[in-house]
Amino acid sequence: MSLLRYSLRRLGQAGLVLLLVVVLQFLLLHLAPGDVADVIAGEAQASDPAFIEQLRRDLGLDRPLTVQLGLHMQRLLTLDWGHAHSMDAPVWQLIAERLPGTALLMVSALTLAIVMGVLLGMLAALYARRWADGLISVLALLFYATPGFLVGIGLILVFSVQLQWLPMSGMSSLYGDSPWTLRLIDSAKHLVLPMISLALFYVAIYTRLMRAAMLEVLPMDHVRTARSKGLGRWRVVWHHAARNALLPIVTMAGLQVSSLLGGSVIVETIFGWPGIGRLAFEAVFKRDVPLVMGILLLSSVLVLAISLCVDLIYTRLDPRIRLG
Repeated sequence: MSLLRYSLRRLGQAGLVLLLVVVLQFLLLHLAPGDVADVIAGEAQASDPAFIEQLRRDLGLDRPLTVQLGLHMQRLLTLDWGHAHSMDAPVWQLIAERLPGTALLMVSALTLAIVMGVLLGMLAALYARRWADGLISVLALLFYATPGFLVGIGLILVFSVQLQWLPMSGMSSLYGDSPWTLRLIDSAKHLVLPMISLALFYVAIYTRLMRAAMLEVLPMDHVRTARSKGLGRWRVVWHHAARNALLPIVTMAGLQVSSLLGGSVIVETIFGWPGIGRLAFEAVFKRDVPLVMGILLLSSVLVLAISLCVDLIYTRLDPRIRLG
């Protein structure tokens, strides 16, 4: 029951935060100079003021801002996310088509970053102030300091242009009638370079976090007690030290979902990856307000959901935490 009450309370808080986010997004996008009518008129190469005014009336842009906000909230409650004028399609349809690509890229990059960061951080802590620790620290600093777009371009030049081992853009090169095994292998090849480009920055962060957490946990009483019982070194490290050291990793992974989405904009654009990030770039460039707001709303929901999941995972990793 405590878990249920905690979940309901957190859902209520998330709903309030989501409401504030929607209002702020709406106001910020509408405070920018120009509007959708100007964009549509520009694309149609129509400069007639009467035509632009008629467009504003048809789109409801001539109404007060509060009325537009109320209508926008009403549409969201009925799951109507609007129509993307730049692509002449419903917003939800466009997002649903691109969401699997971004989900695959983000989950793969985050998994790679956590696994590599945890392993490298553990090794650096176990061999602290030795050559292995120094080498891992230098690599982490290099990964942290190198911009993601530069990593992506470098990977393309080396593995796609020079060695020709991996494709440089897209999500697949095969058609739908190809065997599923070949399509799976082909998609995996397309995923490798953007996944690495997006993950390396976070590998550096998780490596440093895991190293610091392990150095703090290893001298604790419960770890020394496990060693005194004659347990093997790696069993002590995995079962008694790493579990508590993972807490900051879980926290940081939850907080960085939004930055992963931001990073995916650059990575997806460089590699031509059909995802939400590339769609957001195109929507902002074409000033497609309904599409931009739909992507921002989905991102907000995703971040809030991950935050709730992180809080629940915390209670499993650390038994000292009690749900109030």
